[in-house]
Amino acid sequence: MSRRRTLHPDEKELWQTVARTAKPMHRAPPEAYQAQITELPPALAPALAPTPATPSLQPFRLGERHKGKPGHDLVPPLSSRLAAAPLRMDAKAFGRMSRGKLAPEARIDLHGMTIAEAHPELIRFVLNAHGAGMRLVLVITGKGKPGSDDGPIPRRPGVLRHQVPQWLRQVPLAPAVLQVAEAHQRHGGVGALYVYLRRGG
Repeated sequence: MSRRRTLHPDEKELWQTVARTAKPMHRAPPEAYQAQITELPPALAPALAPTPATPSLQPFRLGERHKGKPGHDLVPPLSSRLAAAPLRMDAKAFGRMSRGKLAPEARIDLHGMTIAEAHPELIRFVLNAHGAGMRLVLVITGKGKPGSDDGPIPRRPGVLRHQVPQWLRQVPLAPAVLQVAEAHQRHGGVGALYVYLRRGG
């Protein structure tokens, strides 16, 4: 903390000269200004700022676990995203496939593989099936097990279940894939995907 020093006589005289030439920013003193505001008609008087609402927080103790619902998930569930995808295949064939009436011509089980293992296996399988003229194949991803989520970034259970649809929309698989849908219960349900392939060129 700096100490205040006394002004020298020449500094004091300079300050008084500057103070005499200074003009006030407001013509009226603040008290008179406030009086003018209170005398305005109600329509012209400034509206009072609303009091902020008090947040409705549940009382908690430090170190206590959260008892409410888990945080918001901004990404819709995979089932909803697949159902909302535009229909690119024949509607009648899609209806039969969704009801489990079409039998897959081949299947691959990625369940238990790591991402590094599953990605090349999926590419090989889909491109071979497309080259062989197959139309409907089944990709088993598994439902995924909910693990411990202690980190700051939430992790979805079932990494392959969420990763495989993205791979199917990317090169080199996207040109071969016409439609991706969740499998019927008889073919694995939420743990498997129907992949409807384009006709081979």
